[in-house]
Amino acid sequence: MTVLNVAMFGSDELAKEIAKATDQRDVHTYVHKEIQDGVAKIISIIRPARYPERLRPLLNAISAGRVGIIEINNIDATLGEVLVAFASSNIRLGIAIINPKDGDWVDQDMAEKMFAQAGLSNWKFMSPDGLEIRNQLYHLMSEIEDELADSASSPLVVSIDQHFNVKGIGLVAIGYVQCGTLKVHDELHILPSNGTGNTKSLQVMDDDVQQAQSGDRVGIAIRGAKEDSLSNGSIIVKPAINDKKTNTQIPLSVVEHKSSEMKLNISPFQKRILNQGDVIHISVDLQFTVGRIKSVNNEKIVVEWDSPVYIRRENPGSAIIAQLDSKPRIMGSASLDLNE
Repeated sequence: MTVLNVAMFGSDELAKEIAKATDQRDVHTYVHKEIQDGVAKIISIIRPARYPERLRPLLNAISAGRVGIIEINNIDATLGEVLVAFASSNIRLGIAIINPKDGDWVDQDMAEKMFAQAGLSNWKFMSPDGLEIRNQLYHLMSEIEDELADSASSPLVVSIDQHFNVKGIGLVAIGYVQCGTLKVHDELHILPSNGTGNTKSLQVMDDDVQQAQSGDRVGIAIRGAKEDSLSNGSIIVKPAINDKKTNTQIPLSVVEHKSSEMKLNISPFQKRILNQGDVIHISVDLQFTVGRIKSVNNEKIVVEWDSPVYIRRENPGSAIIAQLDSKPRIMGSASLDLNE
């Protein structure tokens, strides 16, 4: 089974033309499944429901997405912020849909210039036809097939956004496999609590499975873990290995950052300059953490975080930096020093 997660800024009506609605929370999800050459291939659309009022649902959707969809009803500041968010997440492939409201008009040339200026010149402009959009998403899936396969073979990182106890099952964590493969009976390490547990069972698309891999939205029944070891934004990885007998040393798949030295790539739409003492947020792998800038030296800034941030050792996810009282709220992307 191959899953393509699609981050979408657009209407519920258009999303339902492309895929079937499944889950309704801070982000709404829509799923379409086809069997191609004997293999199940799934399009999973992730649409923030409470944006632009709240920024985090948009960033969470983008954090889980591999490609994007942006529906353009008009050209305004919200569209500019959305473009910055997708570009800062390095989502270079996607679909732009001109779909003005009744009686309105959108200048496609102006929209294309904005996409190019933001760094999204590879996105394809299409009409609001659900079937054509779905076919284009399957084309994009095939275009990044090698990238999806490489991600599944990487060290495990699962980002958690829900957890609860289920009668007869126990503690269940729900989230996205950002990279790697998780199997039943695997030992687990939970961050930032440093909790431990064992994979009792797995569910993907409401089906019991023996393994979940990169791209899957997974439900993990965890044996031996305490409920307070999980929170919204927890990261689940496999335990580190330090076997002196076999001289085997494998660190955790993520690096903990209590403070970070970052190189900030400012968005072309952002005019505000960050200074020492400013409060910022970082969004990466469904984590959304606040920090304060300790120093600024040209493009390099040093930030102390209120709670730890975890960055993948291999192919780290793009980190978005936001300042919630700015317009646009997204400053740009950041590269974090991976030294512990």
